[in-house]
Amino acid sequence: MTSPKQNSSRIDYGLVLILLMMFLVSCLAIYSAQTTGQYADNFVMKQAIFYIIGTGFIALVISFDSEQLMGISWYVYGFGILLLAFLIIAPDSIAPVVNGAKSWYQVPGLSLQPSEFMKVFLILALARVLVLHHQKYSARTTQSDWLLLGKLCLVTAFPLLLVMQQPDLGTSLVFMSILLGMIFVSGISWRILLPLFGSITAAATAIFYMVLWHPGILEKYLGVKQYQFGRIYSWLDPYNYESSTGFHLTRSLLAIGSGQTMGKGFSEREVYLPESHTDFIFSIIGEEYGFIGSSIVVSLFFLLIYHLTKLALSTKVVYYTYMCAGVIAMITFHAFQNIGMTIGLLPITGIPLPFISYGGSSLMGNMLAMGLIFSITFNERHYMFSSDND
Repeated sequence: MTSPKQNSSRIDYGLVLILLMMFLVSCLAIYSAQTTGQYADNFVMKQAIFYIIGTGFIALVISFDSEQLMGISWYVYGFGILLLAFLIIAPDSIAPVVNGAKSWYQVPGLSLQPSEFMKVFLILALARVLVLHHQKYSARTTQSDWLLLGKLCLVTAFPLLLVMQQPDLGTSLVFMSILLGMIFVSGISWRILLPLFGSITAAATAIFYMVLWHPGILEKYLGVKQYQFGRIYSWLDPYNYESSTGFHLTRSLLAIGSGQTMGKGFSEREVYLPESHTDFIFSIIGEEYGFIGSSIVVSLFFLLIYHLTKLALSTKVVYYTYMCAGVIAMITFHAFQNIGMTIGLLPITGIPLPFISYGGSSLMGNMLAMGLIFSITFNERHYMFSSDND
C-alpha cells in the first residue's frame, strides 16, 4: 500500500498552482461583471461551487491509469452520444430552446450542457483509436494511414453532427480542433496531410470569398440564408451593425481599448456589456486591468499549454501522450477563439474562456479534462518509484 505522504508526492502541484491562479482571476472578473446589476444571482459563489464540484471530478478520475481510461473510453463516448441524441428529441420542458439553440438539459436545480463533457469523452475515444491502430499496424503504409484518418473522422463525425443539429457552431469548431490536434500527432504521413489541409484551406477561402462577394451562390446552391451571414459581416464591419449583431463586439472593443496600459482598477468599469460574466469575461479584464492584466491572463494560458506539452513529451505511456494532445487542442482553441473574438480578431462564436468564464458545464468539463492530466503524474510516478513492498 502507498502512504498518504507518497500519494501527496504524486500530485502535480505545478498544475494545481495554475488552476488556483485561474480560479482567483475568474472570481475577481465575475465579481466585477456583477456590478452592472443585470442579474440578482451571486455568480461568484456559484462559480466557486462549480470549482469545488470540478475538484471532485478530478478526485474521481485521478486514480484511473491508462488501461482503465482506455477501458471506459467507449462507454463514456457512447453515454455522451446518447445524451446528445436525446437532447434533440427531448421535450422543451427539460430541453428548452435558448438563443435559438437546443443545447441544455434544464430541470429544477440543475442545468447541464452535455456537449461540454462530450469533448472530453471524444478525446478518450480518439486516443484509444490511435493506440489500438498503431498496435495493429506497426508497419505504417499509405493504406493504413488513410484507414486511421477515416477512423478518427468517423468517431468525431457522430458527436459533431449531433451538435450541429442543436445548432452550436462554437462547440462544433471545438470538436474539429480536437480532431485536427489528434491527427497532427497521429503519425499520419504528411504526404497525406499536406494536400488534405491544403484542400480544406482552399475550400474555406473560397466559401469566405463567396460570403463577401457572391452570397447569392451560397443561398442558391447550399441553402444558406442571408441572416446567417450576419456574424461575418458584423465581424468585418462591427460599427455598421452596432445596433444589432455588432453590438457585443463594439462594446467589447470599447471596454478593452479604454483600459489602456494599466486599466481602470478593480470594479471601476464604465462600459456596459451584457453577459460579460460569460463569453466576454476577457473584456472585463481588459478594461479593469489594461494591457498588463490581459497579458498576465494570456500568459497563464501559455503556461498551462506549456505544462501540458511538457508532460505529453515526458510521459512513457503513448495513450497519455495522445490524451494530452487532445486536451491541449481543446484548451488552445477555446482560449484563442474567445480572446480573439473579444478583440475583433475572430468572429463571435459564443465560446467561453476556459476556467475564467462563468458556467457550470464548461468549467466542470474542463476540470474533468484536468483530472485526466492529473492522473498521468499520479499513476506514472507510482510505477516509477514504487517497490515490491508497497
